[in-house]
Amino acid sequence: MTWAIETSGLTRHFGTVHAVDGLDLRVEAGKFYGFLGPNGAGKSTTIKMLTGLLAPTSGAMRLLGIDLADAGQARAVKQRIGVVPENLALFDNLTAREYLTFIGRMYLLPPDTVRARCQELLTMMDLAGEETKLTLEYSHGMKKKLALAAALLPDPDLLFLDEPFEGVDAVASRMLRDTLKSFVKRGATVFLTSHVLDIVEKLCTDVGIIAQGRLVQQVSMAEIRAAGSLEECFLKAVGNGQVEAQKLSWLED
Repeated sequence: MTWAIETSGLTRHFGTVHAVDGLDLRVEAGKFYGFLGPNGAGKSTTIKMLTGLLAPTSGAMRLLGIDLADAGQARAVKQRIGVVPENLALFDNLTAREYLTFIGRMYLLPPDTVRARCQELLTMMDLAGEETKLTLEYSHGMKKKLALAAALLPDPDLLFLDEPFEGVDAVASRMLRDTLKSFVKRGATVFLTSHVLDIVEKLCTDVGIIAQGRLVQQVSMAEIRAAGSLEECFLKAVGNGQVEAQKLSWLED
């Protein structure tokens, strides 16, 4: 079995807070993997460590079979991954085409390849008519689509997506889902965090659930469907199945 992501004892502390606590994660290559958890569970911190944006306190990481502790190898593997981070980190004073061209240069792609892919991505993301605008003028949904276009531009083997559907309209959401399905179909791996369980249930082949920095469950969607729903599985994993609605005093009968 080939692993796209492997972690062993991955840990990140912020002072006395254990944001990620001894995470042992295995994601098979070619899977659409949903990484779920409540707010503050450690999802974004995990992605930041896996993509080199944050150094771990301890533990080991391998992406696409490469040990990230080796600085030279880690640089090489970054050319094979794409990322849509929690904070989009776009350059406000560039147009969409200028931004994508910059990203292509960072990946050392041939200029002709960058130009061709930029045009296809801008058209697919419905941004071709907005090329004269600076990204600071974009809506949140438009910025999200541009960030995804940048992540897809290098044709990565591994794609990290941190809440990619947040703030995206229904039409764009459908287009993104279809694009990501095609991406996985050709053999790439997607690592997705999302609070929208319906999207995860439709897209993902496997799911990992993290709570308080620890992996509490890792299971295939086929197993989840055989036993019930993803929502039931998630609530049982993070809250022992006991979820009670809190009532506001002025709304009580």
